[in-house]
Amino acid sequence: MKKLFIALLCPLLMQAQVNTDADFIKNLSDEVLRNGQAHDLLRELTKGIGGRLAGSPQFAKAVEWGASALKNAGADKVILQECMMPNWKRGGTDMASIVMIDQKKTTRKLDVLALGNSMGTGGKAITAEVIAVASFDELEAKKDQLKGKIVYYNFKFNPTNIQTFKSYGEVGQYRRNGASRAAKYGAVGVMIRSLTEATDNNPHTGAMAYNDSFPKIPAIALGGDDADYVWNLSKKSSFRVSITTNGHFLPDAKGHNVIAELTGTEFPDEFITVGGHLDSWDVNEGAHDDGAGIVQTIEILRTLKALGYKPKRSIHFVLFANEENGLRGGSKYAEEAKAKNEKHVFALESDEGGFTPRGFGFTMSEKQFEKVQSWLPLLKPYGTEWMRKGGGGADIGPLNRLLGTPLGGYVPDDQRYFDIHHARSDVFENVNKRELMLGAINMGAFIYLVDKYFL
Repeated sequence: MKKLFIALLCPLLMQAQVNTDADFIKNLSDEVLRNGQAHDLLRELTKGIGGRLAGSPQFAKAVEWGASALKNAGADKVILQECMMPNWKRGGTDMASIVMIDQKKTTRKLDVLALGNSMGTGGKAITAEVIAVASFDELEAKKDQLKGKIVYYNFKFNPTNIQTFKSYGEVGQYRRNGASRAAKYGAVGVMIRSLTEATDNNPHTGAMAYNDSFPKIPAIALGGDDADYVWNLSKKSSFRVSITTNGHFLPDAKGHNVIAELTGTEFPDEFITVGGHLDSWDVNEGAHDDGAGIVQTIEILRTLKALGYKPKRSIHFVLFANEENGLRGGSKYAEEAKAKNEKHVFALESDEGGFTPRGFGFTMSEKQFEKVQSWLPLLKPYGTEWMRKGGGGADIGPLNRLLGTPLGGYVPDDQRYFDIHHARSDVFENVNKRELMLGAINMGAFIYLVDKYFL
């Protein structure tokens, strides 16, 4: 009889637990949708401060703003964790124009942006004939023609990839490595098609890197319409392009990660991290990238406090420094955690925009993944449709590499993200309030479940 009673009781206890969690998540959702401050905070960040490139006065203002916002959200404590950041400056307006070889007049001004971390043209224009290629393989085939030329890379997003981040990953090598690959054969400058499928002509910046074995030549990105024009023109005739950029580095600048904590009641020395990156590029407001992740992080803290939730483990809400062109903030956070021998149980990042929730991606053991998958029914009512292996984020990646911390990445719908990513169009007006709030709900619910049940 005793065994029968236990057999009957266990399912009832399990169902009661599910109802308790479901009720808490419903309350969390109601609080965010009724009283959420994320959209208002995003307006403050984007309109009040604007672009927040590492090393800029605007980034320093964003640190002050972030610390104040986290305190107001109810943090037990807020820490400014110092890190040194690269201090790249655009240095003025980036310009490029086409000059026909058989004509003296300028025939088309191009809409361009210098790539982040690129070196400028030294105060004067560089004018040279253009060699257009569709890939690195074609570059290698034409290597004997490149000396003294400007290389144009026309590698496009693959439109058949339903997940646009896959396309972004494929084309990213041309932004990162294209300049040095061309400089190896004597090219004096490079242009790339912006990493986007957008149908406008906004150029998209983003970080590149030089191979120190070759000259550091200027590098620019073209808007989509101009990219098509240059590619089509290259099939018809020879032409030159004149490029003027002013990019340069100043000595490294002092920056900070902004870390807020809700101290754990049972395991205060075990840490859960949730966050996004506070910096952005200088040419936009950084609304989706990554203002959305920042204000979602703050909103999770505010909501947990509003509900009176007392976490078992300490939760860190982190506004990371310098993701865009150096990753110094994420590296510093992990390095200090390792130096202090801290136990970091899990880390979650939002850095894919403030669009409609779709799911989460994870880097963790199979046993841990099975555990988080069991939570899917609790999250589905709020937009989470799937959980998959593979995911995390640039800022929390060092935690996994140095400490073996399991990682998660919040994944909203990505179909529109690269239309505005790193472009002047990444502004507050392009963030939908309800989609932004739903992201905070799903992330907050997930952090709650990790705190209660994660292995």
